[in-house]
Amino acid sequence: MSDQKLDVQQEHQQYIEPLGDWVRSHDCCTLTAADTGAEVCLMGWVQYRRDHGGLIFVDLRDRQGLTQIVFSPDVNPAAHERAHIIRSEYVLAIRGTVRPRPEGMTNPGMKTGEVEVYVSEWKLLNTSRTPAFVIEDRTEASENLRLQYRYLDLRRPRMANNFIVRHKAAQATRRYLDELGFLEIETPYLTKSTPEGARDFLVPSRLNQGQFYALPQSPQLFKQLLMMSGMERYYQIVRCFRDEDMRADRQLEFTQIDIEMSFVDEEQVMAMAEGLMARVFRDALDREIATPFPRMSYDDAMARYGVDKPDTRFGLELQDVTHIVRGSNFKLFATAELVKAMRVPGGETMTRKEIDEFTEFVKIYGAQGLAWIKIRPDEWQSPIAKFLSDTERAGLKDALGLETGDIVFFQAGAPGMVNAALGNLRVRLGEHLGLIDENAFNFLWVTDFPLFEYDEEEKRYVACHHPFTSPKDGHMDVMVENPAAARARAYDMVLNGYELGGGSIRNHTAEKQRRMFAALGFSPEEAEAQFGFLTQALEMGAPPHGGIAFGMDRLAMLLTGSSSIRDVIAFPKTQKATCLLTQAPDSVSARQLRDLGLRLRETGKEAAKDAASTDAQQG
Repeated sequence: MSDQKLDVQQEHQQYIEPLGDWVRSHDCCTLTAADTGAEVCLMGWVQYRRDHGGLIFVDLRDRQGLTQIVFSPDVNPAAHERAHIIRSEYVLAIRGTVRPRPEGMTNPGMKTGEVEVYVSEWKLLNTSRTPAFVIEDRTEASENLRLQYRYLDLRRPRMANNFIVRHKAAQATRRYLDELGFLEIETPYLTKSTPEGARDFLVPSRLNQGQFYALPQSPQLFKQLLMMSGMERYYQIVRCFRDEDMRADRQLEFTQIDIEMSFVDEEQVMAMAEGLMARVFRDALDREIATPFPRMSYDDAMARYGVDKPDTRFGLELQDVTHIVRGSNFKLFATAELVKAMRVPGGETMTRKEIDEFTEFVKIYGAQGLAWIKIRPDEWQSPIAKFLSDTERAGLKDALGLETGDIVFFQAGAPGMVNAALGNLRVRLGEHLGLIDENAFNFLWVTDFPLFEYDEEEKRYVACHHPFTSPKDGHMDVMVENPAAARARAYDMVLNGYELGGGSIRNHTAEKQRRMFAALGFSPEEAEAQFGFLTQALEMGAPPHGGIAFGMDRLAMLLTGSSSIRDVIAFPKTQKATCLLTQAPDSVSARQLRDLGLRLRETGKEAAKDAASTDAQQG
């Protein structure tokens, strides 16, 4: 920003006036031809200012939209003369008369495009420095710059609309659950650290030095305790915290719609959740959603799509061809635990550059490479084609329905890698080939999840959802004898390839819960130390109960068509877990550390010295 521009802004501050008794009569997206002749008072920010000689035009913006206002010397010469000081993002209050725009000058792209307001008097409420970027939906500003000046970014109409839609979704949630007899109950933010799940954020206790609270990863235990308290139906739109790596759809702190119900089974929870989504989409988007939602087992989802949250808006399903190529001369196929293929109709025109890019992409998921075959009229073109026998070719053609002009991609190896690599490549291809209907909302329930999954780092089985999920009927013994085969009374709601919400029926007897802890490797002493309060409550007449939690940020992202949840969180963190606006996280003073009984080690020593020096200077 130049000194000259700054000086102009400072000079104009002498014209700032108090609001006084002025009261806004309309927002900037309300006036139509029906208001012609009305005396109105508008307030907002200057989007654009255009000086056309005799007239000065200003687009006045608030969070609802724009209204064109006109300063004319014929209406008020003094007001017109003062309007020459107006700059972008100055804050104005105006009074004036609504008039129809001249013939041929209407703007059908604006809700207020039929009218303009001729200003009779106005007040400058505040000036503004030149913004770091233009306050428009289209901006070339980097995301980091937008996050540094987030308060400017939120003025952009698209961003403002994101939060209007999010608000409507939250209010629809509250209305719907209130109608069904749910109670909104708050649960603690300072709680006990638990060993399962992601890393906890720890909060040192000043009053109990050497001990720590944890910020909740979810209100899971408290909402179950509320069922044991006889509350029967609980919900909360609640802030949660997980110290984990960042992604486009993940933040350190996030909001979820948390729900629990007593005396229910899976069907009742799922029916309630479908009704909630139908209400949210109706109230927030004026969009009708068909219920009930389709259902798919976890095993079916993994077999057909390679992921447990499939995007069903397009095809390109995966197929197991291990049995066809088991004895192949292509050694990788011959010895692999799993070989899967994905046919891409018409994909034969893909360039080698594109295929190379897809090969690099699958390496993210642990793949060493990507095998492919182009089906041409007179040959199968591929580096691996020469290794395939006529029998194997015939088997692949029949199994995959191959036709001339297709390309087929293969992945071979351990099931986890094969499914992750090919399943995510499927989504990448759907986007690359324009196969996805961006206006579609495809809901899906994924059910019959494994109760446990094997953690390679810890060399043990851990809970797939969480350790309070009930095994399916008849699977109590299975979870001990064959943990990999045990199935859970769990269900995930998936929307367009995103897990929107997940839930389960819980263990509601102490004996069942203790057996679950034992299956996870907890000794009785460890289980008592960590969860004794829960098992004690379960012994006090706990009802059968279950619930679900929805990611509010992810729901808002999908409702608004945003590509990142950062666009629907008012003040998000970057992918490096920092706030560019406030510069958090930051060092703290030595005095604060002493109060908490803490001392920084090694790399933190210099920071502690600096903080101590600052304390000394401040007395």
